[in-house]
This record gives sequence, C-alpha cells and structure tokens, in this order.
Amino acid sequence: MIFLKAFLVGGLLCAVGQVLIDTTKLTPARILVAFVVIGVVLGALGVYRPLVEWAGCGATVPLTGFGYLLAKGTRQALVEDGLLGVLTGPLSAGAAGISAAMLMGLLVSLFAKPKEK
Repeated sequence: MIFLKAFLVGGLLCAVGQVLIDTTKLTPARILVAFVVIGVVLGALGVYRPLVEWAGCGATVPLTGFGYLLAKGTRQALVEDGLLGVLTGPLSAGAAGISAAMLMGLLVSLFAKPKEK
C-alpha cells in the first residue's frame, strides 16, 4: 500500500508540473523554482509533514520535498544553533542531495558530448 500512496502523490505532483508547462507560459525552470518555494512554505507552516508521513517518498522525492527538507533543516538548526542555524540548517540538511546532484552532473559531463543547437 505504501508504494501505491507514493506513486499517487508523486504522480500527482508531477502531473501538476506538466499541466503548468502545457497550459502556462512559465518556463520549466520557473516552475521548478516555484515547486521548491512551495515546499519551503508548506514545510515551514507544518502542512507538508503529514503528507510526507502518509505518502513517504512520493512526497519527499519531487522538488516540493526538497523545499520541505530545507525548511525542516532550518527549523531544526534554529532550535539547536540559534540565529546562525538559519544559514547552516538548509545547507547541512540538503548536503547529501546537493552533493549527489553535483557528482552525477560531473560524471555525465565526462561521458556526454554536447550537441550544437
């Protein structure tokens, strides 16, 4: 059942993104940034956490989940480190994902050949 929940929630978030791409003049980059910001806002308000607990990876893997992770890391570091946690919390919470994305980008750039437009 957990796989079905994850598939439905993750699929719904991706479908919303696709509808926005197809029906608006927003660029995909702006939509992706909007998803991260929405995740931060919903995470800061405490609205996204129940969805994460219910849907698991279906809510944490899309970009809204990355925004939620940043808000969660900020909140936790703010409690532990005070005002300095506002700067260090999101970086430490998202370090693994950011590092993995950078490493994969580097590996792909070593093997891929760019094409001219």
